[in-house]
Amino acid sequence: MSKWTIHPIVMGTKVFDKGMMTYQHDYGTPYTIPIYTWLLKGGDKTVLVDTGEMSPVISEEREKAIGGPIHTFEKGLELHGLKPEDIDVVLHTHLHNDHCENDWKCSNARIYVHEKELEHIHDPHPLDFRYLEDYIDDVEENGQLEILGGDAEPLPGIRMVHTPAHTEGGMSILVETEKGTAMICGFCTILENLFPPVEVRAMEMEVIPPGTHINANEAYDILKKAKDMADIHIPLHEPRFASVPVIPEP
Repeated sequence: MSKWTIHPIVMGTKVFDKGMMTYQHDYGTPYTIPIYTWLLKGGDKTVLVDTGEMSPVISEEREKAIGGPIHTFEKGLELHGLKPEDIDVVLHTHLHNDHCENDWKCSNARIYVHEKELEHIHDPHPLDFRYLEDYIDDVEENGQLEILGGDAEPLPGIRMVHTPAHTEGGMSILVETEKGTAMICGFCTILENLFPPVEVRAMEMEVIPPGTHINANEAYDILKKAKDMADIHIPLHEPRFASVPVIPEP
């Protein structure tokens, strides 16, 4: 089985209330999250998990807040000697706009996405304004999509597992590495969601659901189950990975 490495590349940021990440906790606390694409190396295909923002805000203030540099899609890939057309496979955790804005640049990629994400991006509920079909139209028309109805194994050493905590079609990506199974979460969280502080654990809560979710109780249960799937946990918006060049870390 292939052993992979995961390379975080920051493709944008958001500045908002921390409660958008940690349901029922830390409302009113300003917080900056990184938006990543994750480059997977180790097999015979060049693989990305999500594609980030198309026009990220790049500022000293935001880079200081997340502890690492922010890149455009092209500049971020260039760090690894790649261009968008070199990408063979894109695996989507979900299709909120900040996770798919650069899909159209990956003209040679097969793009894996759950069928529920396509359903919602074409007909979003008014509360879910993060779905914007303009970012998926080109690749859909080009026949680049691999539409999933559930769990899948797109490549040796990489599995996609349906974890509908944040969105109905959310997929967590399980990646086999030299140091065990790494999970790129299919729900928008930080490490605190999976490993809450002592004051939350004292309330007999083992995890904190994402601030945006389909159902809070079900999201809690899904996070608990997903946490047990992996040895290495990679929440989609954890700031500390902005300064980490490779996972597993040496």
